[in-house]
Amino acid sequence: MAKKMIVTGGAGFIGSHIVDALIVRGDEVHVIDTYASGKYDDRLNAKATYHDIDIRKTEEIAAIFAGADTVFHTAALPRVQYSIDHPVESTDANIMGTVSVLKAAVDAKVRRVVYSASGSAYGEQSTMPLVETMSANPVNPYGLQKYAGELFAKVWAHTYGLETVSLRYFNIYGSRIDPHGPYAMAIGAFLLARKEDRPLTIFGDGTITRDYTHVRDAVQANLLAAESAKVGKGEVINIGAGRNVTIQYLAELIGGKENIQYASPRIEAHDSQADNHLAKELLSWEPQVTLEDGIAELKKEYGLA
Repeated sequence: MAKKMIVTGGAGFIGSHIVDALIVRGDEVHVIDTYASGKYDDRLNAKATYHDIDIRKTEEIAAIFAGADTVFHTAALPRVQYSIDHPVESTDANIMGTVSVLKAAVDAKVRRVVYSASGSAYGEQSTMPLVETMSANPVNPYGLQKYAGELFAKVWAHTYGLETVSLRYFNIYGSRIDPHGPYAMAIGAFLLARKEDRPLTIFGDGTITRDYTHVRDAVQANLLAAESAKVGKGEVINIGAGRNVTIQYLAELIGGKENIQYASPRIEAHDSQADNHLAKELLSWEPQVTLEDGIAELKKEYGLA
């Protein structure tokens, strides 16, 4: 049976894919987005209803939430480096925005909120893979902001009875990834550089590792998290492929060994790899898209295959 669903940040990279999946399923989908990261035609679904409202306007978004079953809260000012350059703006949007969404969800009697958290909450850890029982140790404002959102989501479950679950994403990539600007993710930046016949720039010596997770897998995790009877009390769940590769390998996969240049390292954790056993246990979720297959798809999309 069709349900009313809300996607905050639904005109963004991950949010737009969630919108599409819900529309395909036959749901009534409402998107709340200020288009802070741009307004792109390929991220807008003609069958969804769009509301240009800041998520910090609690009463206004509560009116839109009314009658909704689930809120997928993907809205954020993303990227680690942006949070370092703009700590006040990003903290306001990412923490107060999340509190506003949670308050509006309670006021509107929403059943469940699925919160887009981040693996950056782990920060520097001495062992891999990263498991949810580890203490958070964020090393930048973004990781701290997203971790705070998890804590608020858990408190809201216990204090207000709102079902919540937090999904810690690990480097989501895929179609519609934004390749532009100083805060673009490595995969998007590498693809654009390759297309424009420029060197691929690695920040650091190329040895840092990341766990890259395809957006289709992330969307499936969201749909499962919205329905699973095993979650709803503020659980935190890794959504990652479970395999980490060096940024050097990623650059070579996209652009070849001969087309790489190096720049000063950024303030970020050196390694990242998700333990995804809890996602399998609580959501019956497992990643389906390998990094090599996902990159091959993107290279075709960019005319590089």
